[in-house]
Amino acid sequence: MPHYTPETFQTCAIGMLLGRAALLKDRILDWHLEADGVTAAQFKVLIIVTQYQVDTPAELCRYLGLDSGSMTRMLDRLEQKGLILRNRCPDDRRQVRLALTADGQRLADRLPQVGAAAMNELVGVLQPEELKTLEQLLAKVLINAGDPLTIRRFGDR
Repeated sequence: MPHYTPETFQTCAIGMLLGRAALLKDRILDWHLEADGVTAAQFKVLIIVTQYQVDTPAELCRYLGLDSGSMTRMLDRLEQKGLILRNRCPDDRRQVRLALTADGQRLADRLPQVGAAAMNELVGVLQPEELKTLEQLLAKVLINAGDPLTIRRFGDR
């Protein structure tokens, strides 16, 4: 259903609001993760590996919308920090499997607390029913766009 025309696009704020909210979320996450020496972008990789059992760089690229070069650099940094390991798949040496190190697992175990604190800081101004509505609306938009992570989490409604 079209909501905007070229003439009314100047009054469209949804793109700006979504973008600004994403930037603020990452800034808040960066602040909460500073003591751990991890960035919001690295947090996302660790969360997806942990919560969604994603274990290949290619799959991470699909979930995060990153190109393979960016993902390689991200995994290099996480490996240098001693948080992940990259292992060749025994069945197909062209494939790489990701695993958390012991330090990576300890950090991953704490990420839900860190994430909860950051998200509470971001959306603490909302009433519970407002937050539920916001989540439902964003999920609807993302599912309609075919976002695999949202579909995996919320189903194909």
